[in-house]
Amino acid sequence: MLKMVFENNAVKIPNISNLKINKTDKIFYVCSAGGCGSTMIYNYLSNFGKVYHIHDRYPPEKLCYIGSENTNEPVYSEWFNGTEIPENELNKYKVLFIYRNPIQVIFSRFVQLRGPNVSHLQHIKCNNNGKIYFGDVLHFKKDLYGLEEFFDNYTLQKKRNYEIYCVKYEDFFNNISGFNNILGIPDIKSLYPTKIEKPKPFSYVKELTYIYASLMKKMKMMKFIEIIKPLEDVKINDENDV
Repeated sequence: MLKMVFENNAVKIPNISNLKINKTDKIFYVCSAGGCGSTMIYNYLSNFGKVYHIHDRYPPEKLCYIGSENTNEPVYSEWFNGTEIPENELNKYKVLFIYRNPIQVIFSRFVQLRGPNVSHLQHIKCNNNGKIYFGDVLHFKKDLYGLEEFFDNYTLQKKRNYEIYCVKYEDFFNNISGFNNILGIPDIKSLYPTKIEKPKPFSYVKELTYIYASLMKKMKMMKFIEIIKPLEDVKINDENDV
């Protein structure tokens, strides 16, 4: 059994009581499978607008509201609810997908001492109602959590009416200024989150690296931020290049 040490991250958000920032026209959707700093980025973006934390595996074709907003249906608070946002309001929204090395994600959010973190696995819409045991992942040598599917659902170009800003968590702290510039938010260094690192041992790294080799390769090929445009926009741009 091999062991590798990664770093567990905590953050501190500075006091902004003396700063005046216009937050009325910005809405951020921070989407992830968990365990990849999405809560930190959620807290950071809350300085600049309204933010929703989303664990839905299936981004919709047309952007929708979250949870109980504008619906009478009982929808979990971190899922898209099927009620479409009017086209004339879409310019307020920015959809982010945060991702990270899957081994770190698994040990951070999926695996507990007493078994699987069933409630979280249910929240990210895993198979078997979230009852996925780490030992089964190793035994069957398969991505039973569906992390690659989750990643593909957000990073592949599909028919949508919105863009997705895919953010590689490992590069975030070295590129906060660029992150701000791309999202069109103020670059205020006093608001930058601080990374606090603690060593954390992970087991079965060789086995997990084999299982998640394809996903890791896809993540490695991504830039710090990749903007996934709707499929129609991609086709139009290709036609203009001819």
